[in-house]
Amino acid sequence: MPVNAYAAMEKGGKLEPFEYEFGDLGFDEVELEIESCGICHSDMSMIDNEWGFSTYPLVPGHEVVGKVTKTGDGVKAVQVGQRVGLGWFAESCRRCRPCLSGHHNLCTNSTATIVGRHGGFADRVRASELWCIPIPDSVDAVTAGPLFCGGATVFNPLVQYEVSPMDRVGIIGIGGLGHLALQFARAWGCEVTAFTTSDDKAQQAKDLGAHHVANTRDEGTLKKLRGSFDLILNTTAVGLPWSDYVGALCAKGRFVNVGGNVEEPISVGAFDLIGQEKRVGGSGLAPPVIMQRMLEFCGRHGIAPITDRFSMDDCNDGMQHLRDGKARYRVVLTRQP
Repeated sequence: MPVNAYAAMEKGGKLEPFEYEFGDLGFDEVELEIESCGICHSDMSMIDNEWGFSTYPLVPGHEVVGKVTKTGDGVKAVQVGQRVGLGWFAESCRRCRPCLSGHHNLCTNSTATIVGRHGGFADRVRASELWCIPIPDSVDAVTAGPLFCGGATVFNPLVQYEVSPMDRVGIIGIGGLGHLALQFARAWGCEVTAFTTSDDKAQQAKDLGAHHVANTRDEGTLKKLRGSFDLILNTTAVGLPWSDYVGALCAKGRFVNVGGNVEEPISVGAFDLIGQEKRVGGSGLAPPVIMQRMLEFCGRHGIAPITDRFSMDDCNDGMQHLRDGKARYRVVLTRQP
């Protein structure tokens, strides 16, 4: 039976109906009947071949929610009928040093859901059981898709950088990533500041969990905040006054980038880091065990993406909604009536 999907046939192309056949189900593979799928900026980047490794036809979609319909002979972690989520990764080797250390998201031989294979803008998708994460009943399944990419991206730094509930955390950007980061950091117990360039987002940021809002268009804002933050998380994909933000860190503070900035390299002077042992780093997604804990955390604290919804058949409208900057804050395609 063919898979019914939507694919871009060329760089920057509109999504068109597309059919393809699966091969034999792998030993540790799971087949999902898709219920919903988020649209991420990474889908847009892949359609546009922004990163230079897209192949066509390209079926986007890596924020998948679906029910297990088939399992390979070696699958033990999930069962037929179970609702799971699938994010950027579809497979990890489980043999390299990062995998053996539990960091499957850093696998040196990983396979991405939409790189060289077809993703979730479809009625079915396949992936390794490792990356098919069970969704707790406490999490709304329809809107859960963005948690498997955007959510994991901003939750993982709280774990990997050992953020304390007593820490002061700054979040740059109140968008698809930032609106989740604010919710996570507030529920984590941190004192949270939202950095924005728009005054009209101040109340939104506070509603999402920010204790304070700082407009960086105001001259001198970052200088007034020098030495204030244990962690600053950058969710944007634009150039920033890097040294000023590093200056806003306290001793041993960490500036962590999760936005896919392609405009310019991060430029920070050596003495900006040396004097108080500050660090600049990055974080991407999360290993399966942290993704499961993230879902439990969301269920416990009532954290969810704020989504605009479109039907799967209207995927081009959903994609244009994202391209036009109208999404508040994530876009989800649903196959449910």
